[in-house]
Amino acid sequence: MEKIKVAVLGSGNIGTDLMIKLGRSNVLDLTTVIGIDPDSDGLKKAKALGYETIDTGIDGFLERPELADIVFDATSAKAHIRHAKKLKAAGKQVLDLTPAAVGPFVVPPVNITEHLEADNINLITCGGQATIPMVHAIDRVQSVSYAEIVATISSDSAGPGTRANIDEFTVTTSGGIEKIGGADKGKAIIILNPAEPPIMMRDTVHVLLDEQDVKKDEIIRSIKEMEKDVQSYVPGYRLKQEPIFEENRVTVFIEVEGAGDYLPAFSGNLDIMTAAAVKVAEELAKHKLKQAVL
Repeated sequence: MEKIKVAVLGSGNIGTDLMIKLGRSNVLDLTTVIGIDPDSDGLKKAKALGYETIDTGIDGFLERPELADIVFDATSAKAHIRHAKKLKAAGKQVLDLTPAAVGPFVVPPVNITEHLEADNINLITCGGQATIPMVHAIDRVQSVSYAEIVATISSDSAGPGTRANIDEFTVTTSGGIEKIGGADKGKAIIILNPAEPPIMMRDTVHVLLDEQDVKKDEIIRSIKEMEKDVQSYVPGYRLKQEPIFEENRVTVFIEVEGAGDYLPAFSGNLDIMTAAAVKVAEELAKHKLKQAVL
């Protein structure tokens, strides 16, 4: 089967986990992993697996742009602002795993087909990928006036990139709750829990409905359908218990266990980002291949 060539920009934890997942794709051909530290574990693993490695960052890749048509940016929000301009000028389609929010927001089970030709797609944040599907699942039954999410992750799964992006996390996730989830007003909170042993990623979604007459059965059905949709690409995504209803307030509890490809299983916050990135990129690749035939 014909494949679309892709590259990973960033050889840290997220980039390395993404590299392993991409190796299993039927429509994406990972050719290159790009970093700035030749001694990074990510670049060493990439070289051992036979991928092209570049240790001079994005400029090194742009000297050989034929290596990939789609580039995953797994660096940081501030770095992506610079990368986005250069990659757009080079004619590359970009999947942004940082909360830079340069391009349109995409959450696979909500709007995966709406931006197939966008030059830059933003995957919001780990908290956004975990919780926005549930806000949307409720909003498609009854209008949501306010949604607040609390993402709790292990401190051990929050590397330098995650910590540097805390401010962007809250702003971008809140925006995604509104733009993609459908809430009139959204708020996002992130907690880094230092507990030992490390905890799984857990998310709490609090939603206020416009109406007092709550359609409980329909909302529960919609939530469980969405759980299955997310599980199709993140098997460790699950409801921790039945949704709680208090007048016009709905609370949903979620846990995300990672697949353990490169990251520990408790790093579901990172795993859901890489899994979502592969899911979206495969749709982009299928669209590119279809357009090439037409």
